[in-house]
Amino acid sequence: MDPLPGGGHHLRPIREADTPLDYPAVMGSRERLCTSFGPAWGWPAATMPYEADQADLLRHEKEIAAHQSFNYALFDAAETALLGCVYIDPPERAGADGENSRWVVDELVGSKVEHALDALVPQWITADWPFEQPRFLDHGISWSDWLALPEHPDT
Repeated sequence: MDPLPGGGHHLRPIREADTPLDYPAVMGSRERLCTSFGPAWGWPAATMPYEADQADLLRHEKEIAAHQSFNYALFDAAETALLGCVYIDPPERAGADGENSRWVVDELVGSKVEHALDALVPQWITADWPFEQPRFLDHGISWSDWLALPEHPDT
């Protein structure tokens, strides 16, 4: 994917080989991530071992290859740091045909990079993805409101 406005950061599909960068990013921001993603996904676990993160990334890589679900990692230009993720998933709850969520590491919360990502993702999803009713979790609907929705009929 193209770089974020301002340069220096870009998104690309995540791979199992990204575990050495993903694990410290997730665990370093675990408490904040758990407040968002925890009630819905139980992620990230307080004691998530490295191998569990590696298995998650392998699952994401396989889902991407099968066009079932998509996880894009946010990297610095040289890909020496994983700084967040964007998830594009089939809907779990009624009222949408795709569900999107994203996060950045704690040190980027409120930064220009996070604001650029927040501006880019809805434009990208609307312009380049085949959704008629995309839902933006935690940026359009809260996780608690999402959990209160009925399950999607296809799940």
